Amino acid sequence: MLRYAAGRVLAGIPTLLLVSIFIFSLAHVTPGDPAVLLAGDNATPAQVEEIRSRLHLDLPLWQQFGIWLGDALQFDLGNSIYSGKPVTELIAQRIEPTLVLSLVTLVLTVLIAVPLGAISAWKANSIVDRISMGVAVAGFSIPVFVIAYLLVYFFAVKMRLFPVQGYKWLADGWLTTLNSVTLPSIALAFVFSALIARVTRASVLDALGENYIRTARAKGLGPSRILFIHALKSVGVPVVTVIGIGLATLVGGVVVTESVFNIPGIGRLTVDAVTRRDYPVIQGVILFFSASLILINLLVDLSYAFIDPRIRE
Repeated sequence: MLRYAAGRVLAGIPTLLLVSIFIFSLAHVTPGDPAVLLAGDNATPAQVEEIRSRLHLDLPLWQQFGIWLGDALQFDLGNSIYSGKPVTELIAQRIEPTLVLSLVTLVLTVLIAVPLGAISAWKANSIVDRISMGVAVAGFSIPVFVIAYLLVYFFAVKMRLFPVQGYKWLADGWLTTLNSVTLPSIALAFVFSALIARVTRASVLDALGENYIRTARAKGLGPSRILFIHALKSVGVPVVTVIGIGLATLVGGVVVTESVFNIPGIGRLTVDAVTRRDYPVIQGVILFFSASLILINLLVDLSYAFIDPRIRE
């Protein structure tokens, strides 16, 4: 098991290195001189040169990358052009809303999509199956911001059950926090559930045709036990895989959803940084999201060993 885990960790290092090269290149392929942008319109040539020297922009590109990578490994991602604050501090200040929103979305998605996909497979080609898969197709087809605005209109504006926008911090009480992220989590879960439900249905449908399922039926086991114990247990790897893939798509959804609901998370920080052309912050949040996705993929790979012991061999 340790050998398998070590191999997965080592496999993620080249990926992270390639991502780091891409992120570093952003500031050099975009139009304009970062030193001029930092100095402002009224800066003198001497001031621009001083900033260029301080940021090591006068060095060869490979030396700049080495310095940037060394600082990044020490969690030093530079300072924001707009606010002057360290990028790591800005990310740390915004991580709670994004983390809470993602976790609530993930829980809602698994609780909805996995049973829905399993029941659709059990009732294949029935009205239940058609309705479930129709909802899944709608989840693929409708953009997340459209779903978000519909939820706001009906449940926040009309019914006044939830706040229209904003985020309540965990320090104010977890129930208040949960109430503030319910609508954005439902909007994301609606899209996220579509993918997982369809894959779960297909996997369970294949499993229901296996010999061990026929044997379980012949023994007189109940439908719920056959479906949720025997069939679902055997399709853990593809379901976990698609959950990991879905988390990658969730990143893009978080950026849009946080903007719609005015949630001060990392997604909103990304939008603000792009609008202001704040390159250090853009680089920092992309590196954060990339490292998070690599970590998620690592956890998914490690979960395979627990779901299917043959993978450890």
